[in-house]
Order: sequence, then structure tokens, then C-alpha cells
Amino acid sequence: MSSTEQAIRTIRETIARSEVPEDPPHAEDTLRWVLKLDPKADQALQIAALAHDIDRAVTARKVHREEFTDYDEFKSAHARNGAVILREILQSSGVDDALCEEACRLVTLHEVGGDSRSDLLNNADSISYFSVNMPLYFQREGWEETKRRCVWGYHRLSGEMKRVAQSLTYEREELNKLLQTAIREAGHN
Repeated sequence: MSSTEQAIRTIRETIARSEVPEDPPHAEDTLRWVLKLDPKADQALQIAALAHDIDRAVTARKVHREEFTDYDEFKSAHARNGAVILREILQSSGVDDALCEEACRLVTLHEVGGDSRSDLLNNADSISYFSVNMPLYFQREGWEETKRRCVWGYHRLSGEMKRVAQSLTYEREELNKLLQTAIREAGHN
């Protein structure tokens, strides 16, 4: 097994231990979206897609939302912490330094983007929230918090991904209404 394959295996094993039930399918779905948006995505981008939320899976080192008054500050700390955890996994697996640096850079920027590669990861992560995470988030957090999170997440999407979000449907009609309400509140109908 190559060092990169070992790292990916460790990332998946770590995420599988997350207390957040949507984390494993969200990681895989974010990777699926990255490859859909860029079928030639390199290993660094693919690793970053899988590991972008690894912070949530390492309970002892997890950044907690209640420690922050500003949601964006929390998300920034979450991204930085995830990059630290990812760096440890990549280095202990013997992954090439350049690959390690780029994957960690992308995880650090996955909440905000800033260049074409981190923007792509941000879009993949954001649309995956709507396609995978939202139903479980709603079960745990309720209507108002999920709506707030949807409005925040919708604002992050590119124009193309906003159109994808607008076309999503769920089995539960309540979730369809919630998504449409959030889109209207975001000011993009």
C-alpha cells in the first residue's frame, strides 16, 4: 500500500469514528462532488475533500461552536484545526511534503475559498451539506437552526451551485419547504 493510500485509509477510519452521523457520508459525497466538478482533480484536492471536516471526528481535539460568538470565526478555527489533524495523518503516513502542504492548505480554506481550487472544495462541501447533511441536521437541530445554517450555506455557493441547490428535493415535504424558505430568505429565488 502506498503512503497516499495509507493516509486515505486512516482518514476514512478517523471520520468513521465521528459522533456526527452524517460525517462519513458527507466526506464521501464531498469527494464525489469534487470529482463531478473536476474529473481530473489531483490527489491533494481529493484528500482535502475527504478530510475537510476531520476536526469533528477527533472528539478530544474538536473545536466547539459554543466557544465562539461568531459562526464564521468558529468555522475558521474548525478548518485550521482540521488541517493540523490532517497534517499529522499525512506526515505519519509518509506522504510527500508538497502533497501534504497543498491538501492542508485546501482544508484550511475549505470554509471560505479564495482561489480556484479552494473555491471548488468550498462548493463541493457546501452543496453536499444540502444533499447529505441537511436532513440529519434538521432531526438534531430543528427548523430555525437548520434554516439559519441553510441561509449561511446558500450564501457560500457559486451561482452554478445555487441552481443545483434550488433543484434539490427531499422525501420529506417539510425539508423541501425549509430549503425553499431558506433560499427566499437568502434573497435568491
